[in-house]
Amino acid sequence: MFAKKEEIIEYFKTGIKNTRNFKIGVEHEKFLFNKNNNKRIDYLKIKEMFSALMEFGWNPVFEKENIVALNKGGRNITLEPGNQIELSGDKLNNMHEACAESQNYLFELKQVTKKLNMNIVSAGFDPISKLKEIPNNPKQRYKLMTQDMPLGGELSLDMMYRTCGTQLNIDFNSEEDFVKKFKIVNSIVPIAISLFANSSIVEKKNSNYLSYRSKVWQSTSRAGLPKLFLENLNFEKYADFVINFPILFLKHNDQYISGRKYIFKDFMEGKIDEIDNRLPTQEDLATHLSTIFTENRLKKYIEIRSMDSCGWECLCAGPAFNIGMLYGNLDEVHELVSKWDKDKIINAYLEAPKKGFNTQLMGKDLYYWSSILLNLARKGLENRDILNKKGNNETVFLKHLQKVIDNKITNADHMISKFSKNENLDELYDK
Repeated sequence: MFAKKEEIIEYFKTGIKNTRNFKIGVEHEKFLFNKNNNKRIDYLKIKEMFSALMEFGWNPVFEKENIVALNKGGRNITLEPGNQIELSGDKLNNMHEACAESQNYLFELKQVTKKLNMNIVSAGFDPISKLKEIPNNPKQRYKLMTQDMPLGGELSLDMMYRTCGTQLNIDFNSEEDFVKKFKIVNSIVPIAISLFANSSIVEKKNSNYLSYRSKVWQSTSRAGLPKLFLENLNFEKYADFVINFPILFLKHNDQYISGRKYIFKDFMEGKIDEIDNRLPTQEDLATHLSTIFTENRLKKYIEIRSMDSCGWECLCAGPAFNIGMLYGNLDEVHELVSKWDKDKIINAYLEAPKKGFNTQLMGKDLYYWSSILLNLARKGLENRDILNKKGNNETVFLKHLQKVIDNKITNADHMISKFSKNENLDELYDK
């Protein structure tokens, strides 16, 4: 039970790992459409798809009588509010393994979607559908979220039903190591938004944003980039943040209950009548931590969350970029970002979804900083020197980003130019 702040701090400390045991966890989300009418798939179609994936050795996960996820070893396929699907990968040793895992998953997914006459879209925001057109599913928590989330952010439902991202989970070997890594990942959010922008088309029109997904997340309740995260934030300060953060929902006797009247402190003080004034368990804390939707967050690991979902050519690039900096070249990157002004980072964060590389930070544009960080990431991956069977190190996964920097053209720019030529929806689907 968690009744004291110190117990939450201890929970974070249990995430500390020996550097040799550092892992990489990649999560990525996809939109699925019916090929015959270009509409998002409904829950019935999800069930068909899950059933077909089970032939590849995936096992079903149920909520009451409804299938809501699949697992296989340390991997999970979960269902998002608008029937987007997310692969949460296993904890792996290096980028070669992580990229091979994503490749296997996409191979299986493509077999199944082809068989069921479905299209995949790898973008940060649904480029086709209006919000009201998107079918929901029977996961209990999403009903509560649909009801409560808009109370604190005007685009919260768009976040739930119309966005997809790529996330990366990384480890730390001490509290000091966490502090450095968390400072970096939050300071570079504007760069991540610009570099991985891939959501420029909305409702079949140019949105005039490069990452409309990021714009939406900035207008979502429980989300954003708190200035606190740009400081040297230790476990205690993060615990204070968590304790005073509103509760989204509570699970009690297999039922989900709205938590909107409470903060987590109320829970720790046994002040929630609806759940018989019980204290939070480890599961309750884990749920609360996973419903803090900031750009990055702490669990027993750091979760990096600012990248738009993207296609195969870039899927491994985002994780490799971060791993190079955070596992291979931490001190040099930390020294660089420590000189940046907090207010200027926040301003750049707010401007980046629209302006992309043209956003200013510390007197330079984000194109300049992207190029600098890419070189530091490359140096970090060279330092790691982890080779695949062909004798290549992990820098091979940076090729896409090098191309973006060389041409100054992001996935979002490609999406605009391809689609704008003839407004053919096929240009938006994965090939």
